[in-house]
Amino acid sequence: MDPYLTAKWLHILSSTVLFGTGIGTAFQMVWAMRGNDPRVIARVSSGVVLADWIFTTPAGLAQPATGIWLIWQAGHDPWSGWLVAAYVLYLLAFACWAPVVRLQIRIRDLARIAATANRPLPVEARRAYRIWFALGWPAFAALIAIFWLMVVKP
Repeated sequence: MDPYLTAKWLHILSSTVLFGTGIGTAFQMVWAMRGNDPRVIARVSSGVVLADWIFTTPAGLAQPATGIWLIWQAGHDPWSGWLVAAYVLYLLAFACWAPVVRLQIRIRDLARIAATANRPLPVEARRAYRIWFALGWPAFAALIAIFWLMVVKP
């Protein structure tokens, strides 16, 4: 296969996995938290944390690697305005995602403790969830903007 098409395919595939896993796990977490059942929250957040390690992390690492390869293959100026904007947006998404992973782990752990003790979800888990939810929006918006930049290349 042509190196450019290989780079493009891998870049599109990893962006699809990154975005799809992100939106899918976000939906699952929001849905679980709405029910307020620590057993459900513990189980769902365990899956969300696992999905981040199995899918989001490798895809997130593949994006810059395949992006650099694609820029080189296509002959783009790596300092073009639209690419610099994409780099900044990607760093913003990462800056939101890194604490989100820690918050998911915290929510999972607190929900497990509450479920085992047959207690309600602690206030600390709700607080972590609100921060998790708030951080998701700029990350989501940044990835949407990156998709637009990659298609339009203004």
